[in-house]
Amino acid sequence: MIGKLTGKVDSVGLDWAIIDVGGVGYVVHCSTRTLSRLKAGETARLSIETHVREDRIQLFGFMSDLEREWFRLLNTVQGVGTKVALGVLSVLEAPDLATAIALQDKAAISRAPGVGPRVAARIAAELKDKAPLFADVDPALARLAGGDGAEA
Repeated sequence: MIGKLTGKVDSVGLDWAIIDVGGVGYVVHCSTRTLSRLKAGETARLSIETHVREDRIQLFGFMSDLEREWFRLLNTVQGVGTKVALGVLSVLEAPDLATAIALQDKAAISRAPGVGPRVAARIAAELKDKAPLFADVDPALARLAGGDGAEA
């Protein structure tokens, strides 16, 4: 499996970049936030999530290991695939996503392309126990917002 790539940015598209590592160009799918930080001709170092399917191998690239972890977590939610997960990470940085989930802020999550109210609610509900580990949110505030499942 490929876990990290360091190489020269060959080109950048709408949702991908080609990273040249020793003369081999890897197509890496990224959030718009990550793509905006990649410049053709410059060296990039990306944390990689490799997905192996029957008909293809896809690489997903992230500026940090934390962002990659959130991508993995988002993909565990029913109805959230790689495209939606990248969309969420395009709109919310990892700490902001953690805070939105901890506070059950479905409106913030639903700003992502492809995320309607139901998917946002599912993300908030299914990841609520994991978000406080990544968020700078007072646990009492999360409880008041319903983030830990406590009854008000």
